[in-house]
Amino acid sequence: MPQMMPMEWTMLYIMFLMTFLMFNIMNYFNQSPDKKTTNKENISTNKMTWKW
Repeated sequence: MPQMMPMEWTMLYIMFLMTFLMFNIMNYFNQSPDKKTTNKENISTNKMTWKW
């Protein structure tokens, strides 16, 4: 395909780019939102007293 004109290369690039972007956008918005959990997890912190 080296005989292709630069405008055709540009259109080919734009076509692949738009297909790639549309595929990614559709996959991004297709994700269902996470359900909010009602139970709250306690974070345990270990408090250490340093003895120097």
